Amino acid sequence: MATMTIVKSIDAKSGHLSPAGQRAGADSGDPQISILKVAPNAKGNIGIWECQPGGWPVNNRPDTEVAFILTGAGTITDASTGIATAIAAGDLVVLPPGWTGRWDVTETVRKIYAIY
Repeated sequence: MATMTIVKSIDAKSGHLSPAGQRAGADSGDPQISILKVAPNAKGNIGIWECQPGGWPVNNRPDTEVAFILTGAGTITDASTGIATAIAAGDLVVLPPGWTGRWDVTETVRKIYAIY
């Protein structure tokens, strides 16, 4: 039987997330991440993610990520164009399969994400 999941706004913005260590591949700062998987049985990966300041490259992303930035700020740089785009609360980010670029978090970012 399928069940629904509801995460209240206040919990999404400031609720407790489980520490998950440093972001893999980090090459600047100390981007410690925390995660709450919201739909662990979904076809994909859906949850809330938070990351402290730091940066890392992404090379040939294997899947699609759709993310809504709740809090924080940073820059996402697209390697194919060299364009660096500032991100902040209220922004929606879509990174397609095959995307290569870089995340640089300057103010702790919290996002709701769906990866499929």
